[in-house]
Amino acid sequence: MPDRLATDATDPELLPGARNAIRDCLRLQPSERITIITDEATKEIAAALQREVEEVGSECATFVLERHAPRPLEEMPRVVLDDLAKSQVSIFCAITQTGELGSRIQMTTVVNAHKIRHGHMVNVNRQIMLEGMRADFVAVDALSQRVIERARQAKKVVCRTASGTEFEADLSPDLRWVKTSGIISPEKWGNLPGGEIFTSPHNTNGVFVVDGVVGDYLCQKYGDIQGTPLTIEVEHNRIRALHCENDELLNEFRAYTSTDENSNRVGEFAIGTNTACTHVIGHILQDEKIPGIHIAFGHPYAEHTGQTWLSTTHIDCVGRDFDIWFDGEQIMGRGKFLV
Repeated sequence: MPDRLATDATDPELLPGARNAIRDCLRLQPSERITIITDEATKEIAAALQREVEEVGSECATFVLERHAPRPLEEMPRVVLDDLAKSQVSIFCAITQTGELGSRIQMTTVVNAHKIRHGHMVNVNRQIMLEGMRADFVAVDALSQRVIERARQAKKVVCRTASGTEFEADLSPDLRWVKTSGIISPEKWGNLPGGEIFTSPHNTNGVFVVDGVVGDYLCQKYGDIQGTPLTIEVEHNRIRALHCENDELLNEFRAYTSTDENSNRVGEFAIGTNTACTHVIGHILQDEKIPGIHIAFGHPYAEHTGQTWLSTTHIDCVGRDFDIWFDGEQIMGRGKFLV
């Protein structure tokens, strides 16, 4: 049975972000059904989402994971998957635990099979609800569309930062750009907060200084690394050298990007477009949406980009305050869009 959450004591500060998620991003209709999957750590945020669903008037089933299976999950509880298959809209709003990726893949397999409009709010917290989730997502979508239209025409992207980034990406018309602006469609579930466009590059070269955050579990461990940035030298789309004053971070990043034959290969080249994200908070879910460039080593989202290789890993790298040029035309200066 679903677990209805109490909503009478909901933190009012969470409600604007919840309203954006339900009404603007997922566009939930009164005639539709929604499944909310949460956990004990984030049920306060889930309660705000549920309250907004009740305002819309839609049928809602909420599941608190710990009430249906021990954590970390070996697999997504069957009762959750069966309920999800009956819904047109869904949200995953929970803190991840080590070893649970398989259970989330089970969930997104159902999402993809039934073309559910799914908001993926992995590791969401109160700060994200008060910042990135308060964006005007209609405006973010319009900006993302303007940027992606220019990106699709570009053959080369050059980016620089005052901290030492000097990086070039060669693009191929055979590799697609994808927009995940926060407006979620049945064709592609998306992270919330949204606000980025991405592709897989044909080739990249140069120096990329990570003075924001690195992704996956390293983000939770190290947070904002501006004080000890990670410098990555890339040649022909692969890591050539790594430098960092934090030896532990350096060694963990090197080990991560040595997992398989493509873990050290640039798989994603992305531009953040969420203008409500104005500063690094040490959380990859929001920080990768900051206007600027981020790259990721490993899995190239081949099913969306058309890339021809795969990897079992994916780690994002976020910098600060970019200047960006598309084929010589500047589209960003010091982290501010010029389009």
